[in-house]
Amino acid sequence: MNTAVGWRKAARWIALPWWIVQLGTGAKSFRDNPLIGSQRLNRLGLHVARIRVAHAMAWWRRARLANQVSAPDRDQFARQGYVLVPDLLPEKEFRALRDTLLARTCAVREMTQGDTVTRRIAIDAAMLRDVPALKTLLQSPRWRGLMRYVASYDSEPLYYIQTILTHRADAPADPQTRVHADTFHPTMKAFFFLTDVAEDEGPFSYVPGSHHLTAQRREWERAKSLTPAADLEPLAARGSLRIGDEELRDLGLPLPVRFAVPANTLVVADTCGFHARGPSVRPSVRVEIWAYSRRTPFLPWTGGDILSTPSLAARRVPWLWTARDRLKRWVGQPWQYSGEKRPADP
Repeated sequence: MNTAVGWRKAARWIALPWWIVQLGTGAKSFRDNPLIGSQRLNRLGLHVARIRVAHAMAWWRRARLANQVSAPDRDQFARQGYVLVPDLLPEKEFRALRDTLLARTCAVREMTQGDTVTRRIAIDAAMLRDVPALKTLLQSPRWRGLMRYVASYDSEPLYYIQTILTHRADAPADPQTRVHADTFHPTMKAFFFLTDVAEDEGPFSYVPGSHHLTAQRREWERAKSLTPAADLEPLAARGSLRIGDEELRDLGLPLPVRFAVPANTLVVADTCGFHARGPSVRPSVRVEIWAYSRRTPFLPWTGGDILSTPSLAARRVPWLWTARDRLKRWVGQPWQYSGEKRPADP
């Protein structure tokens, strides 16, 4: 036997227990885990089974968190997959918070995708200490309740000041403008817009009702899981499946709604539903408080997240960035340090 072939076979057997363990986690890559990407196993129902269990568990956990959100907010989420809250703060409070955050110079990380740069500033312990109004907002009952209910976990999300800067010169299209699902299981992203968002300047977009696991969605997911990873787009091969307008119609779903909204609007969405960054026809800047929560989808409890305790929660983002910097040879690091900037700097 060729030595290289022998080593590859040995490596696969060594990795097999890890690939099996990943089936009980949020691992989603058809390319990186040959069990998740196995056409034979997915023809037998592996991918669809993981989806069905994950969705059932998420709604079970949400039922236990329902007392943290109002009935109108629960109803809106059940219908649409997102909750839209205009005028979240009194105008005077919002202007003071926005002006403070936009004037603050911080260490930033940036990632480039196509012609778009995403800039993030960690909402860390220092920022919460220096901007008490921000801490008050993140601890307010409606805010906390929506974050936890949509995420289906009683855990503190990761928080950033996020800026989307479009139309980087001489660059390909932004892949995030393709309508997609982030992963196979319910997750949460939230956007509290600090600047007005125009219809044609890269708004967040969402397909209403696409968070439900209908029979049509299950069949669509099954068909995608039977496609060789090499034939999928790169992000789809890693588990973030893309979908076109015709496929949406086949699933009985509408086209995406674009959130062209004024500042001081909050959107909290389940991003296993189909969504995208809307196209921008001109260079644009969108600034928001951005929240993210994605835990292992198969846990039968809502809490137990030690890292989201108050003493640790605000330190997680710097820790994550530092860890990935040190491990970038093995896990990659798309978020590059870009100096000290204000959120809306060019």
